[in-house]
Amino acid sequence: MDIVVKGRKTEVPERFRKHVAEKLKLDKIQKLDGKVISLDVEVSKEPNPRQADRCDRVEITLRSRGPVIRAEAAASDPYAALDLAAEKLDARLRRQHDKRHTRRGVRRLTAAEVADHVPGAATLNGSGSAFEADEPDSVPTKKIGSLEVQGDGPLVVREKTHVAAPMTLDQALYEMELVGHDFYLFVDSETKDPSVVYRRHAYDYGVIHLSTDTMVTQTPSPDAGGPLGG
Repeated sequence: MDIVVKGRKTEVPERFRKHVAEKLKLDKIQKLDGKVISLDVEVSKEPNPRQADRCDRVEITLRSRGPVIRAEAAASDPYAALDLAAEKLDARLRRQHDKRHTRRGVRRLTAAEVADHVPGAATLNGSGSAFEADEPDSVPTKKIGSLEVQGDGPLVVREKTHVAAPMTLDQALYEMELVGHDFYLFVDSETKDPSVVYRRHAYDYGVIHLSTDTMVTQTPSPDAGGPLGG
């Protein structure tokens, strides 16, 4: 596998190409991701003099059998931008590498271990059937997260709150590919609405936007229809 270096509206000197080969060690990258297909480096220049401190931009795109990983950075010269982008690429590769190894290290529990690891799991008696404990007359109600659950309820309820800056649809697609999920929740920077981008068939994507409607938030009468009427 070779590193493809190209310029967008700018010439790429041979000295910079050699620096790319020295900075992006293929053997090190392949240790973190052994399924790398291609590695592209694109250099572009911003002609606006007001952005002199960020006039050179370098974007690294790594394609493998998994999700595409991109890292980009801008600086006052292409060498500094390459160094910053290479650091981002290395961090993201290590994150993906650690995630794969964590998934491989997870083993399935045996039937005998389930009761020790899963609260409320049924216990098997000597004949292999579930042991029925004496149940109380009243069903207790408990609060798990924001839910009120009667009885045992769900085995696992996880509630998370993430703080994230608004982003464009392109950024959300990039983040979804980076983490390797089939969907990604974000706040649209244009509409400021919570949105979800998701993977459809083949390489198509879909996006769902949520907006607040005061009419929908009102409690409907029993005879009224749903939000779409009828």
